[in-house]
Amino acid sequence: MTDHTVIRRRILVASGLLVAVMVALAVGGGSGPLTVPKAIILGAVEGITEYLPVSSTGHLLVTQRLLNLGNGAGKTAADTYAIAIQLGAILAVVALYRRRIGQIAQGLVGRDAEGRQLLIRLAAAFIPAALVGVAFDSKIKEHLFGPWPVIGAWAVGGVFLLIWRPHHGSNTLAELTVRSAFIIGLAQTLALWPGVSRSLVTLVAAIAVGCEIGAAVEFSFLLGLATLTAATVLDLAKDGKTLLDDYGWRTPLLGALVAFATAILAVRWLVAYLRTKPLGNFGYYRILIAVIGAVLIATGAI
Repeated sequence: MTDHTVIRRRILVASGLLVAVMVALAVGGGSGPLTVPKAIILGAVEGITEYLPVSSTGHLLVTQRLLNLGNGAGKTAADTYAIAIQLGAILAVVALYRRRIGQIAQGLVGRDAEGRQLLIRLAAAFIPAALVGVAFDSKIKEHLFGPWPVIGAWAVGGVFLLIWRPHHGSNTLAELTVRSAFIIGLAQTLALWPGVSRSLVTLVAAIAVGCEIGAAVEFSFLLGLATLTAATVLDLAKDGKTLLDDYGWRTPLLGALVAFATAILAVRWLVAYLRTKPLGNFGYYRILIAVIGAVLIATGAI
């Protein structure tokens, strides 16, 4: 039996188990306003958009309002779920980049020089957004977690992508300096504004400091793993009880599993897409979704 055959069988078994768990959760149902169909929709939205340069948080906030979630007393639970559901996307990157993550783990204990170097770069890039996020978390949720801030960020990001003329470098991850990683981290702080897109700003910054597109994509994914994990843990520590009180645990878990499955597909697609197509093409989508969002507000749909 070849290695590829073994891998395919393991993937089939894992996929079967995942489907079985999702079916069990769906049949079991949940409590509160987060129904099974709504959890599945939100999970798919999160998984598809998390690593694309279109802002998953922005899409989730608008989708929640279309589904009549997050209004009035339920806002805290809905906003927390919009962050907590990232767990599925986090696990998708762990599954797809497990070898690189293993290398970083080896670097942490001094057994892999390249892994240690990458860990230092990721730490340098992680610090700015972590500090700003902790300092202004409540203010960000209070003033920016709404349809108009999201739509404005979508539109600005879309226009930027259409007028941006990137000069792709040739640096690999091994050639990324600590200074360049820190610059990418500074850019990531902009993504604390829902609608900006963490993926967008980190990809643009990585390309700007001289990374070739493959290295930019991989560094963006790995940095996202650290950033999203920290944000999820912080939010669940603060408002996890409210989330469970309002939604229970079955449907939030179902949504996270759907996010995991769809994020794997989205990441694979994005990596293949950017090999031959420019990042700027996403500008058209961002402007389109901004217009649609404005129409939804004008018509009272959200």
